[in-house]
Parts: sequence; C-alpha cells; structure tokens
Amino acid sequence: MEVYNHDLVILGTGLAGLRAALEAAQQSKGELDIALVSKLQLMRAHSVAAEGGTAAVMRQDEGDSYELHAWDTVKGSDFLADQNVVDFFVHEMPGEILHLDHWGIPWSRMEDGRIAQRPFGGHTFPRAVFAADKTGFLEMQTLYDTLMKHTKNINRYDEGFVTSILIENNRFAGLTMIDMIHGRQVLIRGKALIIATGGAGQIFGFTTYSETVTGDGLAMSYRAGLPLKDMEFIQFHPTGLIPSGILMTEACRGEGGTLLNSNGERFMGNYAPSKMELAPRDMVSRSEMTEIEAGRGFPGPEGLDYIHLDLRHLGRERILERLPLIREVTIKHIGLDPIEKPIPIRPVAHYTMGGVHTDIKGHTSIENVWAAGEVACVSLHGANRLGANSTAECLVWGRVVGEEAARYCANASAAEMPKTAGQEWAKIEALIQSKGTEDHYQIRKELRKNLDASMGVFRTGEQMQAGLDKIRELKERYKYISLKDKSLRYNTDLERAIETGFMIDVAEVAILGALTRTESRGGHARRDYKVRDDDNWLKHTMAHFTSGGPRLDYSPVDISMWKPVERKY
Repeated sequence: MEVYNHDLVILGTGLAGLRAALEAAQQSKGELDIALVSKLQLMRAHSVAAEGGTAAVMRQDEGDSYELHAWDTVKGSDFLADQNVVDFFVHEMPGEILHLDHWGIPWSRMEDGRIAQRPFGGHTFPRAVFAADKTGFLEMQTLYDTLMKHTKNINRYDEGFVTSILIENNRFAGLTMIDMIHGRQVLIRGKALIIATGGAGQIFGFTTYSETVTGDGLAMSYRAGLPLKDMEFIQFHPTGLIPSGILMTEACRGEGGTLLNSNGERFMGNYAPSKMELAPRDMVSRSEMTEIEAGRGFPGPEGLDYIHLDLRHLGRERILERLPLIREVTIKHIGLDPIEKPIPIRPVAHYTMGGVHTDIKGHTSIENVWAAGEVACVSLHGANRLGANSTAECLVWGRVVGEEAARYCANASAAEMPKTAGQEWAKIEALIQSKGTEDHYQIRKELRKNLDASMGVFRTGEQMQAGLDKIRELKERYKYISLKDKSLRYNTDLERAIETGFMIDVAEVAILGALTRTESRGGHARRDYKVRDDDNWLKHTMAHFTSGGPRLDYSPVDISMWKPVERKY
C-alpha cells in the first residue's frame, strides 16, 4: 500500500470541489498542499452537464431583491429549507457571479453589455445567469483554468477510485483508493477532508445523471458515521428526453418553451395558472404525470409514455443563440430538430435534495471534515430545489468550505496513521477472490428498476414497502457476488461492483425515510397522505448507519423568517 500525505484532501472535482480548491489555494497564498481526488479525469465531473443557469440577485434596480430570492427558495422548498441558510446563500451568491466574470467566463450578455438573466421555475424574477445552455461546463472550465495558476501545490489523483473514508477518534484519518491507472492500493492522508462527490441519481433507471453518479461519497460518509439528512426528497425534472433521460434544460421553458399534451393543449394552466411552465419542478412533474396517467400522453418505449416540449415558436435564431446544446443533443440522439418538431419528454430523476448533514458553514459532525455541493445537505433546498440554485450552491459552499478547511489546516496536524486501512483492503481482496454466484450487474439493474417503480413522482406506502423489501433482498444477494476480473489496473468490474454496494445503501436510506414520512411535501408526493403535515413533519430526517440498516431520528427546521403557509402558484 502506497501512502501519500497532504494538508487538504478534496474528494470530488465538480463545481464544489474546484471552487473549494481555488479558495483554499488563494487563502493560503498557494502554500497549502492540496490533493484533488476523482474517479474521473478532472473535467469529466457531472457538473459539466448543468445547462440552464445559476441564480443570483443582480438587478435590484429593476425589482429583484435578496428577500425575494430568499422567499422564492423557502416557498419552493415547501418550507423545509433552513431559512438562516437561505438568507446567507442569497447574500453570498452575487459575488460568485462577479468572481467568475472576472476570471473570464463567457456569460451571455444583453445588448448593453450587462450579464444576461433568464426566467427559471419558481423564481418571481428572471435571475438565472447563464452562458447559452452550457453554463455548468463553462463554469467548470473557468474554475479549472483559474486553478491552474496555483499548480505548484495542487496534486491531482485522476481516475482514483476511493473505496472508504476512514474516521478514527472523531477525525478524518485517510482515504483508501484504488489507483486505476497503475493498479495500486493507495492511502491518502491529510489534515482535513472536503467531500464534494455529488449526488446519487444512478439509483434510478430513468435519470439525467452520468453513469458515474452512484452516490459513492454519500455511502462512504454514511458508513463512516456521518448522518445523511432528508434523503427521501428526490427531485424529478419535468423534461427528460425520451428514451435516454438526457436533461432538456429548464432554460427551454425559461426561454418560452411550452408543454403540450396529446390533444395539443397547453395544460399547465390547469395546475399553476400564474406560473404555467415556470412553476416549481415538483409541481410541473406531477402535472405531467397526471396528464399521462389520464391518457393525454403519447405512447412511448418500455412504458415511458410522454408529452411534448415545444420550442418551435421561439424561432430558429433564438434556439441557435440560447439553446444550441439542446438542438445538438436532440438531433444526435433521436434525429429530431426542435426548430421543426416538438421534443418528447417526461419527468426524470434529477437531483438529491438530501445529503451529508452539515451546519451553515458546511462543517460535518467530524472535527476536520466538511462537505459541499449536492453530496451535502446544508438544508438550502428543503423538499424541492428551485432550478438554478444548485450550481449556485456549489459555488457558495465550495468557497465557504475551502476557506474554512484552509484556515483549519494552517493550525492543525494530520491524524495518526489509521489502524483500519488494512481492514478496508482486506474487504477489497475478499471481493476480488469471491466465488459467489450472484451477478452484481443484474443486482444493479433490478435496484434501478425497483426505484423507478417505488420512488417515482407519486408514491404510496404499499409501493415503498415493496421497494424496501426488494432493496433488502438485493442487499442480501449482494453478499454473494463475484468478479470476473481479478486485477486492479482499470478493473471496471471491481469498480462497478463496489458502486452497486454504495447504491444499495443510499437507496435503502432514501426509501426508508420516504416510507416513514407520512405526508406530502415538495418532491415527496404520497397518494395515501396527500397533504403537508406541519404539526408532525416540519422536521429534517436524519439517517444513521447501523449494521442492521438505517436508524432514523429528526432535527428541527429553522423558520426564523417566514412561518409556513399554503403553497400556491
């Protein structure tokens, strides 16, 4: 086993991870020894797939305000967001837009040269700053380019598959990692850890997520003793391309795209007349499924009935200027030009509102561990995230945790050499040598199909109980898997097997939390408990790892600004 020592270890190199690295490097004037660890090549993080925009208050002279952005976020969350967190976020975010501007991002501009903004669902002001429909990619590229000014003390571990986070004596002690390039067992140690590994969308079959988004950081944190918060709240984006699930950005509707059923009706007037297609995502997704279930959809492959996203009236020039990626994707993947024909779409699993529990500064319950981005739950999004608030969250808390962890490292020493690293490698060796009869690829396939069936846009206790029973059956079968590839170098068979174990743990937490929460709130819509129940459920779910499965308890929601009211649009 090779051992590498650094000051700050950052696990994950998406928007949150790169922003944290940049802030830590700048805070320390380049003196901090930083490790960037990713199972991918650096610019392949799923953040590059974010398309539509990043929310920030940039037009106070035209009617926007911090209070309005905060209210939109709290109301959109169905009042489960922590309001002190929301207030902090909206005040911090404009600075991040200007930082990126100064670092050279090519924001889309208005004719007078000001940074352009477009409408997004649930926002009462068009505050989504954007770069055509490639916002996440260009934000990532800008952060990466700027970080390269600090290469002296930036150490990259690309294509390093991390298998465990080691916590000993309430301190981060190291990461066990398979160096996929060279086929080596590695231990990475540091004075502090930032977890920025993203979400877990691949637990669903129909999803916008890359194949690599398998909840690794969530599962490893959970196994290491960090509680997961609010994991029952999974967001379904209203516009996933049929049949692949590729995201058709909310910017399509922000630019004026409409949703049509099989009768050619613009049906959102029946569900959210004041917002129409720009209602919050949970409401639009439920409206679409109601139309489909009522027989007003189009028949699709493998039961994926759909409706239409119509951009034709926007005109060729506007589509080419504002939505070039959408046109490229639909032409390449389904041979359809949205200038000429409507796009087939339906709700698709898109975002994990829950995550590793942190405080307002991204600090976990472990002394020297922080988390940021989608893997974390600082409680900004509550039960439903507003579009354009996720890339914004990554930027704000990437900066915050980078600053906090850098300050900690300046006065700290590394933990002692972890005693449990050998145990983790023994588990990997046992898996490689296993002669079990179960196929982990089949287990993954059944898991994803099960989540689609039991944890969809609408849920019932009966469905979720069946789903939980199935997950526990798969969890038992997983003990008897085997591998065909017995090597370490680029062993994707081993990587997929370990990922599937992570996915099972995350799925179990999510579905147990959802089954236990006997109400409907935001993205958690139960047909057997149709109303929001603030008397009993205005609280965060906290899931703790035990050998017998998740143990749930609850924590209060900060409602320091607005008391919950009925959510109408």
